[in-house]
Amino acid sequence: MNMRVVGCAVGAALSLSACNTLTRGTEEPVTITASPATARIWTSLGHNCPQSPCTVTVDRRTEFTAHAAARGYRPGTVTVTTKLTDKAAPGVIGNAILPGGSVGLVIDAANGAMMDHAPNPAHIELVPMGRARVRRSRTTS
Repeated sequence: MNMRVVGCAVGAALSLSACNTLTRGTEEPVTITASPATARIWTSLGHNCPQSPCTVTVDRRTEFTAHAAARGYRPGTVTVTTKLTDKAAPGVIGNAILPGGSVGLVIDAANGAMMDHAPNPAHIELVPMGRARVRRSRTTS
């Protein structure tokens, strides 16, 4: 009876060890930079940073928009999406090979542990505000 319990415990531990939920987590740090570095950065999720660079921790399933603004520059944005990347491959392969791994695969897919944000790092290049040049036509006399 005790061997059966030990066997089940070992099998459960092995099937979960390759699980992306445990090895990668369900949140990911995303770094956002801007030029100029004095730009204030904020996200559609409510994160705020007084200047660049800005690192925020985001649920792996969540897509968002990052905004940047600085005095003398036009505001800019970048959209950060989620996608399945090769970084999750070891956990996916482990879930496919190990007994009971299909449960881990379903959990990983449901909570987004197999996803990564892109671009990461994300960069926003702000364009200086300038006066519009008035082009004067030359007339010949």
